[in-house]
Amino acid sequence: MADNKTAAVSMPHHVILEDRRALTVSGVSDVDSFDEMTVIIYTDMGELTVKGEGLHINRLNIETGELTLEGQVQSLTYTEIQSRSGGFFGRLFK
Repeated sequence: MADNKTAAVSMPHHVILEDRRALTVSGVSDVDSFDEMTVIIYTDMGELTVKGEGLHINRLNIETGELTLEGQVQSLTYTEIQSRSGGFFGRLFK
């Protein structure tokens, strides 16, 4: 018997960093912003912020959820996905 919940199954999430110069991420749902210093990636595990120098995206395929980038990677930081309603002031005045 088929279950409708299988359609909502998230993609597997992997992060592979090679020599701090090449990064491969799977399970990517979107890219919020990018420049040579910062790339912000949305994944099912949270928002991933990559900081470094000379960063550029080589390949992005949202259908398969894969992203590859090159450059000098200095940090990888995850933050939880927060609802966009309310924002800072909504949390402040709860």
